[in-house]
Amino acid sequence: QVQLVESGGDLAQPGGSLRLSCDASGFTFRGYAMSWARQAPGKGLEWVSGIASDMSDTTYADSVKGRFTISRDNAKDILYLQMNDLKPEDTAVYYCARGRTTFVYWGQGTQVTVSA
Repeated sequence: QVQLVESGGDLAQPGGSLRLSCDASGFTFRGYAMSWARQAPGKGLEWVSGIASDMSDTTYADSVKGRFTISRDNAKDILYLQMNDLKPEDTAVYYCARGRTTFVYWGQGTQVTVSA
């Protein structure tokens, strides 16, 4: 069965960095575009970034453009999100999802808290 397991969430200071990982299994990872999304406390789900199956294209929400970088390792079936210059408004549970526009499979999420 499809499994997506996020890790790497932590408490970070404003201006700091974190790298999230998403280990994928149960499907042919290299055949699918992937995305990151997040949900802040009391808010709805927000799409953050997406990457093509062959890494030929990446897209970002305006709120993270220039600070976050999505990448993937198709040999290891891992999706990454490098987050730099973190801001308190980046505090959220971060999810990886299979796809770029329609998301059927999600991970359980990893908590990122940005606070001094």
